[in-house]
Amino acid sequence: MSTQPVTSGGDDLDDDELLAEEEALARLDRTRPTEHQLAGGAPRGLGWLLTVGGALGAWASVMLILSQQTLLRDPGAALACDINPIIGCGKFVLSWQASVLGPPNAILGTMAFTVLTATGLILLGGGRLPRFYWAALMVGSVLAGVWITWFQYQAFTELHALCPYCLVVWTVTIPIVVNVLARGFQAGHLPAPEGLRRFLVQDRGLVIGVWYAVVLLLIGIVFWDQWMLIL
Repeated sequence: MSTQPVTSGGDDLDDDELLAEEEALARLDRTRPTEHQLAGGAPRGLGWLLTVGGALGAWASVMLILSQQTLLRDPGAALACDINPIIGCGKFVLSWQASVLGPPNAILGTMAFTVLTATGLILLGGGRLPRFYWAALMVGSVLAGVWITWFQYQAFTELHALCPYCLVVWTVTIPIVVNVLARGFQAGHLPAPEGLRRFLVQDRGLVIGVWYAVVLLLIGIVFWDQWMLIL
């Protein structure tokens, strides 16, 4: 995007006027990135989402680690997260799915969510991140979306239970994935078709809502018989 003076209606626009014009256009078309976003910044809303969502995700991951350590010391221990036959983390923390990549998923999650929290704090402070960092954040977000989807499938079909701390992770990961992708595509940090870019930026709330609705619907369908027994 050029910041050289241009002629409009015979009047020369200096850099400050061009910046103001670009900001005005961005306000009129919410799919256009602002100069701050093009330079690596982000809206405060995304900063808050990464900070709060990252902190909640890190907390849930740490609680999973502590629950796992408790069961390793005492397999018969009663965990606070084991609420009823459907909702509990005891079945999860010692399953092969909980360490499918080798290290416990919760340790990897703690590291990832800590990075997200730090990123959010930088953005809230007005910081600007390099293009490669945004590209890596976008790729990581896609992998996180794939990861929680795989684990949801395992919870529904193999483990037949819901881990409350995992539910926290799912809840914060979904909006983080969608908003990071929307922000990255909006600023052009990774290429995307114009239609996809505009859709994600304009309708990110719809995407998040549909994603939540699908997960909740599947929880209702898969565990319907078990819910009826509890009720």
